[in-house]
Amino acid sequence: MTVQLIPVEGIGEITKGDDLASVILESMAAGGLSLQDGDVVVVTHIFGPARAGAFSQLATEPRFLLESLLGAAAILWTSLLAFRAAIPAALTRQFAAVGLVLMALWLAQYLIGLVSPALEPSMVGKRNYCYLETMVYAVPPILAGLFLIRRLYPLRYVRTAMSLSLAAGMLPALYMQLACMYEPAHILSLHILPGLLMVLAGAAIASLWRQRRVAFNDR
Repeated sequence: MTVQLIPVEGIGEITKGDDLASVILESMAAGGLSLQDGDVVVVTHIFGPARAGAFSQLATEPRFLLESLLGAAAILWTSLLAFRAAIPAALTRQFAAVGLVLMALWLAQYLIGLVSPALEPSMVGKRNYCYLETMVYAVPPILAGLFLIRRLYPLRYVRTAMSLSLAAGMLPALYMQLACMYEPAHILSLHILPGLLMVLAGAAIASLWRQRRVAFNDR
């Protein structure tokens, strides 16, 4: 028995609504190929750290670049805000206000995108469990940040933890903008919302640690 591996060339980007079988057959016909009894067609899906073309879109799509830069700035500022909040009298209202404005401006881009998206919505790069990835990826920075903050003896531990968890939750949400499909409603519901839920998780962990700390000091 002879086994041959024959690639089908000329297949472009597959988008939502495309008839995959027809696309494959047309590409085979264009290449002088046809299906015979016993042939097996293997279809693969590229799954990597970033969706195809995401980095080139940063260079060619100004609004997409703006979204990404606003997200990075908001996350960085919120992280600094959390650590400043852990030091008595280090956090000013002005500094906190800038962080809130940056975060609001970033999230507003996706709300605007529901009507006028920065990129043409596409299923390219869709990850089936992106919401879980967002939450799982947020856990290590939350735990690491809380460990560091505990050493600073914050006066409002839970509030500080919530700020830190917001930054940690939004970090993988921003990553998913490059790794998963681009569609504003999908981003808001399956990237941003899970990231925001990590604020509650961080607050719960901080509250538990504080209770254990108080119990330990009372001994």
